[in-house]
Amino acid sequence: MSNILPQIFTILLIVLMLIAGWTDIRSRTIPNEVNAAIALLAVGWWFVCGLPLWPAIGVRIAVALVVFAIFALLFAFRMMGGGDVKMIAALALWLPFASLMTMLTVMALAGGVITLFLLVRHRWRPNENKPQVPYGIAIAIGGLWVSGNGLLTMPGS
Repeated sequence: MSNILPQIFTILLIVLMLIAGWTDIRSRTIPNEVNAAIALLAVGWWFVCGLPLWPAIGVRIAVALVVFAIFALLFAFRMMGGGDVKMIAALALWLPFASLMTMLTVMALAGGVITLFLLVRHRWRPNENKPQVPYGIAIAIGGLWVSGNGLLTMPGS
């Protein structure tokens, strides 16, 4: 039973990422409750995977704080939404550093494609509003990429 628990946590994470992406498409917001659930489930995931407090968990917390600070700067310059910043930091709690870098790379590429699509669409159907990018989709794509590639559920990673 205990060897299925990491997969259950990963499935819950996937569902939460899909919810975050969907709500960002619909309302351009990611609910705080979804981001809090992602962060809190990481703690349970650490436990069921048997990750050691140091260095695995301690490093993940430190990296998540650094990630939050970096993306909070982007928020301060109005380059990213607050829900996006919280979602990226919450996902950082789940990931070893290499997987986090993969997630951020895939997220950036997906964000670029989404932005390009919205700009082209805006060019073809202009209105007075500048297009808003639902970046939660790109974040979810990055998170789904690493979880779908098995990088997330490897205990001790």
